Amino acid sequence: MGGEAPEFSQDGLDEVSPIGLDSESGGYQTAVVVGEKIFVVGGSEDGEGLCFSVRIFDKSTGKWSVPTVLGMKPAPCKGHSALLLKDRILILKRDSLLDDCTWFLEVDTPFVRDQKKILGTEVVAWSKGVKGDGLKPVVVSGPSGVGKGTLISKLMNEFPNTFGFSVSHTTRAPREKEKDGIHYHFIDRSTMEKDIREGKFLETAQVHGNLYGTSIEAVEAVTDFGKRCILDIDVQGAKSVKASSLEAMSIFISPPSYEELEKRLRARGTETEEQVQRRLRNATAEIEEGKSLGLFDHILINDDLETCYQNLKNVLGLNESSDASNQTSTKGVEIQTCHSLTEEDQKVLIHYSSYGLEKASNNLFVLDVLSLKGGAPGRTRGLNVYAIDTFSNKSGIYL
Repeated sequence: MGGEAPEFSQDGLDEVSPIGLDSESGGYQTAVVVGEKIFVVGGSEDGEGLCFSVRIFDKSTGKWSVPTVLGMKPAPCKGHSALLLKDRILILKRDSLLDDCTWFLEVDTPFVRDQKKILGTEVVAWSKGVKGDGLKPVVVSGPSGVGKGTLISKLMNEFPNTFGFSVSHTTRAPREKEKDGIHYHFIDRSTMEKDIREGKFLETAQVHGNLYGTSIEAVEAVTDFGKRCILDIDVQGAKSVKASSLEAMSIFISPPSYEELEKRLRARGTETEEQVQRRLRNATAEIEEGKSLGLFDHILINDDLETCYQNLKNVLGLNESSDASNQTSTKGVEIQTCHSLTEEDQKVLIHYSSYGLEKASNNLFVLDVLSLKGGAPGRTRGLNVYAIDTFSNKSGIYL
């Protein structure tokens, strides 16, 4: 869709320009120049604050367009500042706590470029910035009957505060006593199919006419809670995780031999002969793929359950005293007014006024973006944030 050029002048427009109040919408907007395009972020008030709409002005054609917006959008706020960081725009929300004020609008990342090809339209994607690296999810794969479910159960029983499972999505109706967000995320089919097309799911399957799947957001939610998410998925799902923005540790559990796997499957006594044969055929392909170079970080042979379990704990860096939640607290420092954003040596200098410290003062935050990881449709992790007192010349980690 196109439109006439805006009334504000393009002459001398800096890389970041606050457009200010729109007389029609009453919203505060910022404009960020990326090559021949200007990304305008901001919009009208929705009762809770200013919502985050995105428009693109193409200087070469003089036309406006509204892109497809992927990822989880920030909640409304009372204003924001913006700064271009290579292939994404840093958005700093005002009047927001520091654990929710840093967001990224991706405009030319690999994920955005891939989605442009798939959708055939302009695409941008939101990603929330998170302090620190977070705990890597753990992918555990292996053929049916290899014992991976038993190994995962042992991990969960011994380290209940360390590991967690993501909540899957499904298009089926809730059963009696099932609660949304606890047993499943219940979602309508059209929405889930749209989310699948937009790359929000790691794996999906159709069972009895209903869709089931694991979303990137569901995995990120476990990490946000301070736990390592365990993903019990097949080899195809492991490939999807590896291609995603998640930085996961992947482990393949292999049987000591094909004959031993067949023996275990038959000993379960839960499958018909036809089902056993199908599982064995699938296992042959899975074992071959699982042992291919570079797909999995670790390959463990489950010859003896206790030995394999100890090896699993070793590769995960676990010991008997390590079961503690890694959730960290953030001091309630609130960005009241952001005076300016500047970048220097991959560090963003944030001049601000805050009332969340011991007294109201003008200070300086330093946001180190050198080690950013992940991105849309999940979180952008690896932020290092510290504050500098401009009066005392002292710095320290406040977050």
